[in-house]
Amino acid sequence: MEKLYELFYAKLAETPTGFMRYLHQHINWGNRIIAILGERGVGKTTLILQKIKQDGIDNTLYFSADNVYFGQHTLFDTANEFYRKGGKRLYIDEIHKYPSWSTELKMIYDYCPQLQVVVTGSSILDLYKGIADLSRRVIMYVLAGLSFREYLAMAKGINLTPVSFDDILNHKVVFPEGERPLALFDDYLKTGFYPFWHEADYMTRLNNVINQTVENDIPTYARMNVATSRKLKQLLFIISQSVPFKPNYTEIGAAMECDRGTVADLAFYMEKARLIMSLRHQDDGMKNFGKLGKIYLGNTNLIYALSEGKPDVGNIRETFFLSQMKVSQEVYASKAADFIVNGKTFEVGGKSKGKKQIAEIKDAFVVKDDIEYGYGNIIPLWHFGMSY
Repeated sequence: MEKLYELFYAKLAETPTGFMRYLHQHINWGNRIIAILGERGVGKTTLILQKIKQDGIDNTLYFSADNVYFGQHTLFDTANEFYRKGGKRLYIDEIHKYPSWSTELKMIYDYCPQLQVVVTGSSILDLYKGIADLSRRVIMYVLAGLSFREYLAMAKGINLTPVSFDDILNHKVVFPEGERPLALFDDYLKTGFYPFWHEADYMTRLNNVINQTVENDIPTYARMNVATSRKLKQLLFIISQSVPFKPNYTEIGAAMECDRGTVADLAFYMEKARLIMSLRHQDDGMKNFGKLGKIYLGNTNLIYALSEGKPDVGNIRETFFLSQMKVSQEVYASKAADFIVNGKTFEVGGKSKGKKQIAEIKDAFVVKDDIEYGYGNIIPLWHFGMSY
């Protein structure tokens, strides 16, 4: 176990503490078993290492479940030995990479009653399944990618507090004097959703994240063969060229040479893995998903990574709005405009977008790109990036 401690301390020494993600203050760190889920690259490891730095390292151990140490040791035996020696807080990173993790995590819960365990995982599908097996024992949180507000803090040193949904609508977003938000917003839309925004090969790394999810995470969870996993890439390409669109799984299936049920399953897996987002009408049940659902890519950076040529600006605007709002709000499709959030209707467009489409709708707003300030029921698009 000494090697685990050595790697833990080395990892901790490299962890920055200048900025903490929004989720840090929302987690009830007193729960016995906490699971932090999130797609690859959104900053889960940094989040838990920052928590350790905040609390101190006494009686604490961190390790990644894919460490070669677990070729000869079990997760339970390691945790139990740590517990018997006075351990109180155990942090397990990438737990989904340990084959029987859910069974042994249950054993840790049952046989180490005073041990607090925090786990993270990037294979969201596998974790959802395992946590369902653990039932009431695990409290689950999901870490989203960077909001525009968080990107400003990390990339530009512009520290702003989150703004509530109601305060956004009431024009209470304040930007530092002398700073211009629109150019920064454009940078965020292209390369600001993931904390590795500063890396020169950002798009290469982002494509690696996509490939790992499509080639490894989803096929492993769904027990797919190679031919089926290739269809995931084919469907993702079709979606990237068409979004946002109302999916016709029969037509897509014909193009992919598979049945509509297979297409629906693949779309479900990609949504759970956060490669895509679906939008439904508030009064529609799951039975109407194939007919009435609208599909978007999971965030605007994915649009730039997957689109060939110049991406559609309308798609980028709507994807941004949905990706930011769905972190803390229920978002539905509007039959008259684009979105409904908390009973309010939103039409998203450019700075020349008019009010005609929402003229007869109560509590309706025009969300405009390329404007710094709003007034009345006109809200700048970038303001919605201040919500978390």
